[in-house]
Amino acid sequence: MLYHPDKHRDPELKSQAERLFNLVHQAYEVLSDPQTRAIYDIYGKRGLEMEGWEVVERRRTPAEIREEFERLQREREERRLQQRTNPKGTISVGIDATDLFDRYEEEYEDVSGSGFPQIEINKMHISQSIEAPLTATDTAILSGSLSTQNGNGGGSINFALRRVTSAKGWGELEFGAGDLQGPLFGLKLFRNLTPRCFVTTNCALQFSSRGIRPGLTTVLARNLDKNTVGYLQWRWGIQSAMNTSIVRDTKTSHFTVALQLGIPHSFALISYQHKFQDDDQTRVKGSLKAGFFGTVVEYGAERKISRHSVLGAAVSVGVPQGVSLKVKLNRASQTYFFPIHLTDQLLPSAVFYATVGPLVVYFALHRLVIKPYLRAQKEKELEKQRESTATDILQKKQEAEAAVRLMQESVRRIIEAEESRMGLIIVNAWYGKFVNDKSKKSEKVKVIDVTVPLQCLVKDSKLILTEASKAGLPGFYDPCVGEEKNLKVLYQFRGVLHQVMALDNEALRIPKQSHRIDTDG
Repeated sequence: MLYHPDKHRDPELKSQAERLFNLVHQAYEVLSDPQTRAIYDIYGKRGLEMEGWEVVERRRTPAEIREEFERLQREREERRLQQRTNPKGTISVGIDATDLFDRYEEEYEDVSGSGFPQIEINKMHISQSIEAPLTATDTAILSGSLSTQNGNGGGSINFALRRVTSAKGWGELEFGAGDLQGPLFGLKLFRNLTPRCFVTTNCALQFSSRGIRPGLTTVLARNLDKNTVGYLQWRWGIQSAMNTSIVRDTKTSHFTVALQLGIPHSFALISYQHKFQDDDQTRVKGSLKAGFFGTVVEYGAERKISRHSVLGAAVSVGVPQGVSLKVKLNRASQTYFFPIHLTDQLLPSAVFYATVGPLVVYFALHRLVIKPYLRAQKEKELEKQRESTATDILQKKQEAEAAVRLMQESVRRIIEAEESRMGLIIVNAWYGKFVNDKSKKSEKVKVIDVTVPLQCLVKDSKLILTEASKAGLPGFYDPCVGEEKNLKVLYQFRGVLHQVMALDNEALRIPKQSHRIDTDG
């Protein structure tokens, strides 16, 4: 009724009303048709824009429409599968820096080049894998690896074919070969035994000059509660062992306790990781591992440094292993690992520098490199988003301004009615980006006046906004694309001033006693 062209005599207002009335008419056409309404109710505008609905028979029930939409989604997913290879890779570079702390005696210092500590790369490992989806249930996996240590090394290549047999399990056949080892044939099976219990089995035959070496690994797991899983593992063949562990993972922590009896390694392990609830997803961890090989204490932290990158460092102190620093960078599906061996002895100086050194380097890099880079990237993305939506935002702004002009007469009547009963009067309302004491000096206020649109939504001295972006309300538009927005309202109820600040997607209901402005004194 507000936008109906016959309600407006002014030619300019009539033209604006026609444009807005057409938008309302499109919405009415969607919601009044049982088929398109069912699509919109389930999937929103995304469902209406999806190709393929023209071939769907009319007079379908919502359940039938849901099935048809899911079928179209599966077809699109299958097309995407053909283009996806899901590459994964690991690069590990072992560094021997023991010369920093374990120097030769003075009589050897006349050796050429001995004036500076000798830091060497003593081992490297590179592995890569790709997946090639063949059908919705079959996937081919190709992987390879190269390793070298102290001048000796080798490589291998593996091919696997995985088939999902049902919702409860899958199987995988593996074939491999390498220059140090002979051919390898393997079979992996996974099966859900119950909703809370599953088992995996891995059988392998390794051919070498010494003959055939069989191997078998079986893992039985059970969910003990919502956050806790217990594992039993039996490994026969190369390095036979039995292992049991309990892993508890919650929103704020990750705890593991394990016990292994085997040849040549038997040990007990306890590990705890605390997850901080911050934007950088910071985690601090510590573990204690003791066995026939000795005792190792490890502590460290990891932190998200960008959208796709996580940087971590850990210090390992053990007997007889000595002190090591392990630095790891996860970038999307790629992992870069740098274990740095500092000393074979338990030297306090090595532990100190392994702990403090990475922290100093990280905070320096974060302040001088990472933070400015991320800020520049964010500004670049925002600018790109603004450019891509500039035309649409301009159109939305014009529609909002037109809607406000068309609302003036209705708002005047609403205010008169509210004033007569001492009801709800919107004194001022702003929507957009606000600045405060914590904001940067370069940040500017980007708000629009939405007093008239909010007053137009008042009914029976109440204003109710649902959990959705307020940029879609009549008379609103987005004044700062990609940035955090708020709605600030100053209103009068029963002759008393009230004020409230709400987040963009936060539900809002006024009037409320808690919004009242205290004017005592």
